[in-house]
Amino acid sequence: MNVPSRENETPTSRPITPTDLKPTPKVKDRVRSKTRLRSAKRVKSGVFNEEVIPLVLTSKTQEIFQCVIDQDVTEERPYKLIKKEDIINDIKSRGGVSDFYPFKQLILDYSTEEFLIALDKEFKYGQNFYIVVNEIMKESILQSLEQKVEIKPKEEEEEEELFIKELQFKAWIDLGSSVEIEQEKVEESSTKVKFMISRVRREFGAPVSFDDRNDAEIKDSYVECTSYQDKNFSIKKLERDIGIQAVSILEENSTQTEWTYPQNACTQYMPSEFTQEEKDEMLKSEALTTFINSVALRFESALQQNEIMDVFYDDWRGLSDEDSTFGGKSDCHLKEYQSFTDLQRSQGRRISHIEWHPAILGLVAVSVVDRITMEDRINLTNRLVRSHSYILFWNFTDPIHPQIMLESPDDIYSFQFCPTDPNILAGGCKNGQPELDPAPHYEVPIAHHCAVSSIENGHKSFITDLCWVPDHFEISRMGVPCTSAEGMCVQLITCSPDCSILFWDIRKPKPTVLTRKEKQKMEKELQNPERVPNTFKHIDLYWKPMHKVLLPRISAAGEYSPMKISMKEKCTDRINDKAQFNLTKTKGETSEYAAMDVPSSRDLTFVDNINTFLWIGTEDGEVTFVDWQVERDYDTGKVTTPRPTHCYAVHDGPVNTVQRSPFFRDIILTVGGWTFALWRENVTLGPLLHSACANKRCTIGHWSLTRPGVFIIGKEDGNIDIWDLVEKTHEPSQTQNISSIAISCIKPWIVSIRQHLLAVSDDFGTLHILEVPWALRHPLNQEKSNIEAYFEREVKRLEYFEARKLLRSETKEKPDEEKPPPSAEVKTAQQAEDELKKEYGVYLQEEKKIIFAQLGKV
Repeated sequence: MNVPSRENETPTSRPITPTDLKPTPKVKDRVRSKTRLRSAKRVKSGVFNEEVIPLVLTSKTQEIFQCVIDQDVTEERPYKLIKKEDIINDIKSRGGVSDFYPFKQLILDYSTEEFLIALDKEFKYGQNFYIVVNEIMKESILQSLEQKVEIKPKEEEEEEELFIKELQFKAWIDLGSSVEIEQEKVEESSTKVKFMISRVRREFGAPVSFDDRNDAEIKDSYVECTSYQDKNFSIKKLERDIGIQAVSILEENSTQTEWTYPQNACTQYMPSEFTQEEKDEMLKSEALTTFINSVALRFESALQQNEIMDVFYDDWRGLSDEDSTFGGKSDCHLKEYQSFTDLQRSQGRRISHIEWHPAILGLVAVSVVDRITMEDRINLTNRLVRSHSYILFWNFTDPIHPQIMLESPDDIYSFQFCPTDPNILAGGCKNGQPELDPAPHYEVPIAHHCAVSSIENGHKSFITDLCWVPDHFEISRMGVPCTSAEGMCVQLITCSPDCSILFWDIRKPKPTVLTRKEKQKMEKELQNPERVPNTFKHIDLYWKPMHKVLLPRISAAGEYSPMKISMKEKCTDRINDKAQFNLTKTKGETSEYAAMDVPSSRDLTFVDNINTFLWIGTEDGEVTFVDWQVERDYDTGKVTTPRPTHCYAVHDGPVNTVQRSPFFRDIILTVGGWTFALWRENVTLGPLLHSACANKRCTIGHWSLTRPGVFIIGKEDGNIDIWDLVEKTHEPSQTQNISSIAISCIKPWIVSIRQHLLAVSDDFGTLHILEVPWALRHPLNQEKSNIEAYFEREVKRLEYFEARKLLRSETKEKPDEEKPPPSAEVKTAQQAEDELKKEYGVYLQEEKKIIFAQLGKV
């Protein structure tokens, strides 16, 4: 049967009055009084019985019976009287949900009309409330609770009385200043003005009605009280009485010293030394022996500590070096400084190379190429009309429009400024032709190339890398290094996947016997277009390589396909000032390169201290090195370049970076596929450091220009990994996202000591300029020596593993009969322990000898 819900009904309850505290009908029999006495004792002791029932009242039940804790039931009045009828109605309406349901039968059996529910804040009976179902027990509990409530106000009154007594002031005692105080009192001397305001009696209490009226229509409807200056109150005060408090009496003292004439004085002292007899007597004295015996242990411990730790080490400086690591400095992330993109010529195309201008500050050049597949590239070669490619020069003043553009006949994959003449820029085209671009006229936005090589004698594939031969030597036709006659860079090296490395000379070649076709071609030769200088007119379309290096494989047939090259020699710091500042050559000036002739081999002086090896990264992920000097084959008698002696297949993709460290010219960084490696020249056992395969392909790498142990790796997901060999070598120290697509090129540049920039490009044609933080540009204390020691340890590790391999191979080759028999003598534990003690005693004697030898030196 469904019982209608009565949760929203509020049972009737009433507050407790003083009459409730009085006992109900007087009971005179002895049995009732004994029962009341026992109940009072149980209340004080908190004993659980059938008359006091612990009870849990939920928040819903507290709201229904109006006994909410800290609202209806508080510490001052922690009880409530609830009618029996309301409890029974709650049990009927809520059923088993009611908190009184477990005690239903007990409540129905008792005849009392009101139950006492008290708050058990200290959980004396185990729950938050308890209910009293006996009248005698109810009276006892009410009396005890009421007494507690009455005791509190008395204690508070006593505290208030004590507090009032503390604030009582003592009477003032006159010490002779009463007259002055009376004189300083301010008393009213003028008579006060009195005003009497009256009103008709009948108007008192009369209703008041307000209405609106226009003050302009009624005269004198308002009075304006403007402020004015009263002359009576502008009198200057000539005399004023003030009262001050007495202070301590001040005393002034002075003294005078006699001045003496200054005189220069000097003191010379001589060391007082003991005589030999005194020294012998002191060394034999008991005081010295006692002193040495007392401090010998401490002195020995101090010497050992000095050997373990450098006491002269500057801890504050070391602490600053520790803070300069990635974990210590908050400024350790690359910050976006500027970004460049051309909506017409670079957006959607890949930036293949970046170069900072060596002479003009804030000018950076980039080359852009098409992102097309091999099939599309073959289809484009059949077209008669092809679009030009450009090298864009960006300046920080305009991030949208390039300052100047160099036009080339095809896509440029690699280019470099001439180290001794920034007016000259050499670039390698996709069709295998190197070209030369002059310094453009700054009024013209587009400049054309002034020289291009001959197609028949150039590379058969696109040029992937290009570098200038340093200015302190040049290469003859046989690949032999010779002294430079010009003292400037006039030769360059190019490589291509067509399995060849070519050497070029920009000077005027020797005159040769021309054929009829060549004569006709020269007769029909046209002049350069307008504003294109004749700097390299002497080699335009006739430019041929002077030396060629082939790369045959070591063991198998075929040749290596070079992608990147690196040479150990570098240009000197001196730069031709005339070429550096002559950036505005006009069209009619005579070319100094046209007046230079390629010297004969007889006029050259050979140089022996030049490293003639090139480190090469191939298209198949191999790393090798080859000598560019030719040698004669004894079998055939032909003059060819020697075969590479070593080749290492460490990369699982084409090598895109082969770069030497700016601090260690014999350390090379190679990047290709999903890995990178660090090599050391003349170490043929393998790489010093070979990384694990990354999650994304590595696209480019570059060394830091200021920190020897830091290099940057670009990824195809648009992130760059910053590796710090000082911190850790198994994973990058920092990874930062730069773009949403693959990173194509990285080039750092030092603007000043306090500002270093990093140029990063992507496959979408955007050039990002990032500012390098202090932690990545400031070298740590002794960082170069620590990195050099790390490389030395890696070389020793390779040598150790190689020796272990040889030992293992020799052990496997030896038969079992040749192995030496095991020793027949077996030592006991006591013998082994005696030998160890003997060795330890010898060690202690040697240690004392060393310590006393040091003391004798001191």
